[in-house]
Amino acid sequence: MQMMFRYNWMVREEWYRWCKEVSDEELLLVRTGGVGGILHTLFHIVDVEWSWIRILQGKPDFQERFDDYNTLEKVKELDALFKSEVEPFVLAWNENMENQLFYDTMPDGRVETDTWGEVMRHIIAHEIHHIGQLSVWAREIGKKPISANLIGKGLASK
Repeated sequence: MQMMFRYNWMVREEWYRWCKEVSDEELLLVRTGGVGGILHTLFHIVDVEWSWIRILQGKPDFQERFDDYNTLEKVKELDALFKSEVEPFVLAWNENMENQLFYDTMPDGRVETDTWGEVMRHIIAHEIHHIGQLSVWAREIGKKPISANLIGKGLASK
């Protein structure tokens, strides 16, 4: 579990560096699919990760507005702030947490039951999904995307 979060954080940092080579107009351009454009998608990844972790911790969740974080530097600052809360939870993860139950009330009133392990894997898959969208958009603007390869990143030894 921890390895995959570290992988996502590492790839996200690489995307931030990639973004420095792209104009603000390209970063903010609303694109087909996803939640908007490149920067808005990075913001969304950070916000969703933090929100789910807060919910698992029993803390209140609130939604940040992209309009308040619509520059690369602001998204990176928000990421650093949120990661200071997310990372200790992820690093403290152990098998006793895996099957704790999470109850989610749906808009229609139904209650769905999942395990914390399922929620954590959803967070990981959510980011990987959106990183794939960033890769497509990078190619659309003629730039090489960040490699999604997990192999060779040295994560197993950490």
